[in-house]
Formats: sequence, structure tokens, C-alpha cells
Amino acid sequence: MPTYDYECTHCGHIFEAYQQMSDKRIENCPKCDKKVKRLISSGAGVIFKGTGFYDTDYKKKSGSSSDNCPKPKDGCKSCPHAH
Repeated sequence: MPTYDYECTHCGHIFEAYQQMSDKRIENCPKCDKKVKRLISSGAGVIFKGTGFYDTDYKKKSGSSSDNCPKPKDGCKSCPHAH
């Protein structure tokens, strides 16, 4: 369930609310009962669950040809390695 951040336009109180996406927005501050606005938040980070995800998808293989590539600073147009 997403977490939404709200800020009161009157007293400045900031609070979080755990709501379903289909729930109606909160309109009043729990402290002063004045109007609130929903803030744009960064959200939660991605959480990968399970074993082997890193090993199978992102881990560099040791001894790969790209580790020992003699690529010069100005680039190598005839290099067989994709950079």
C-alpha cells in the first residue's frame, strides 16, 4: 500500500498516510482541521527478493575480455568490444 505525504497549508504540519491508490485524498489536517495538500514524494526504493538476482543479472564475470580491454582515452573505432 502506498504512503502519501501531506502538508497543511495553514499550520505547516506534515504527516504520512498509508492509503490504497483508489482511496480518496485526505482533505483536512488532523491537527487544525484546515486544508492540506498532497506532496510529491520520492517513494520507496526497489526491493529485490529472492536468491540469485544479482549473480545472474548484474554481477561482472571475472576474467571477461572487457576487463582487460586496452581502450585508449580517445576511443577505439576498430575495437571488437562493444563500449
